[in-house]
Amino acid sequence: MTDAFPTPYLPDVAPLDPALEPALRARIDGKAKPPGSLGRIEDLAVQLGLIAYPAEPRVQDAALLVFAGDHGMTASGVSQYPSSVTAAMVATFLAGRASANAFAAATGARLRVIDAGVVADLPPHPGLIDAKVARGTADAAREPAMTPEQATTALTRGCAIARREIDAGADVVAIGEMGIGNTAAAALLAHRLAPAPLDDCIGPGAGQSDEGLKHKRAVLARAAARSDASAPLDVLAAFGGFEIAMMAGAVIGAAASRRPVVIDGFIAGAAALVAVRLTPAARDYCVFAHRSAERGHGRILAALGAAPLIDLGLRLGEGTGALLAVPLLRAAARLMTDVASLDDVLAGNLR
Repeated sequence: MTDAFPTPYLPDVAPLDPALEPALRARIDGKAKPPGSLGRIEDLAVQLGLIAYPAEPRVQDAALLVFAGDHGMTASGVSQYPSSVTAAMVATFLAGRASANAFAAATGARLRVIDAGVVADLPPHPGLIDAKVARGTADAAREPAMTPEQATTALTRGCAIARREIDAGADVVAIGEMGIGNTAAAALLAHRLAPAPLDDCIGPGAGQSDEGLKHKRAVLARAAARSDASAPLDVLAAFGGFEIAMMAGAVIGAAASRRPVVIDGFIAGAAALVAVRLTPAARDYCVFAHRSAERGHGRILAALGAAPLIDLGLRLGEGTGALLAVPLLRAAARLMTDVASLDDVLAGNLR
């Protein structure tokens, strides 16, 4: 049985106030260190300060939301793996044995798994949120992946899930995903919403061979030719996935609650692109964790004016890159709150 969610609705997001930035920057410059010596951590501290204002930034309780969904395009051969792997990986998350579980334990984050649209009927589990919109999307190479109503429902449910985590104490929300075929959907979203040439957005995903990648390109070219959608919600419905739509909603939900949201790699980046095209002010609240090795991610980052924090050649998904960035957010927040000012150091006022 699907958990209870509100009727389709997306909240307003208040943009951050740039007039506050000079004071925050001056405060950081006045810390007991040479100005600018902590590089982009200082920029991150300013962003966190703007989000938290007038309170102090705090990034202690971190929640990773892993959204899972299946894609009809898998039937057209865009992945070397069958859709059944999605459900198998959900079971692995719930057993605590996936890479994301290990990284969550290493970084002190809690992990929640969301059934956004897995083809299988998943048994109830304390760590699973049942938000299923449908049993996978339609094949976007042949027809719209979802109806506009389904897309709006998925956005709303993702938004509500993020806001519930924040109400439960989360200082920061990180988003990740699991869904066989979702690099194909993300490529189409990036192509249409960045916008960028389709070929520049397509990569090997979970490890396509040269022949498999050639076939994937052909399928995505057919999908792109099928629809001329350009408005964000239309593009999401034409090409997206339920897990991508829910991640986009989670971005908007976190931003509406004035919390930073950590964006993982290519798939989460495509979701952030959808969110920002729908609600431009949400961009202020996004922290881009890493630069994915998946080809299209650079196009998404460029479209959003984003500079990711780390570049480790990651392309797994699951929110693993987002989790690795969480300690950097914690350090940036503590730079603002815990480091003495140079004036206090010189005056000996260090109590």
